[in-house]
Amino acid sequence: MSKLKFMVTWILFLLLMGTAIGAHASSDFNELPTKQTSKQWAVQVGEAKQGKDLAKPQKGKFETYSLTVKNIGKDVESVDFYMFRNEPDSTTMYSLFSCPDGKDCNEVSESIDKGMSFKFDNFIFAEKATELEVVILWTENGRTLKETFTFTE
Repeated sequence: MSKLKFMVTWILFLLLMGTAIGAHASSDFNELPTKQTSKQWAVQVGEAKQGKDLAKPQKGKFETYSLTVKNIGKDVESVDFYMFRNEPDSTTMYSLFSCPDGKDCNEVSESIDKGMSFKFDNFIFAEKATELEVVILWTENGRTLKETFTFTE
């Protein structure tokens, strides 16, 4: 009888832990700003900057957010970053953008190396999407490295 009691208690504990972890992962976009870090990068999704020439959310179509990328680790030789969103009922991820229009990725890398964070003030994110993936590729000592940060709704 005590073995059965122990097993039931253990199963309930595991179920509660799984529910708590799942609840946290599903609330990322509901609690802005939300931030993820590694030894090399800090990536933060926040509220979009509002302005006359900037996109505004459209109910039923898309929301707007901001993205900040900061190098918190070693100096890098070059950096590229990409953003993707998912599409319901598809394994395909859709690109939102990479290095901003009119900016060379090396220029972005140099500004990040100088300790400045790079900020996208306003980007659109489809309401039907539930996952934002930020992929950062950088070169360190001639070797290309990659990290992926995933934010979920």
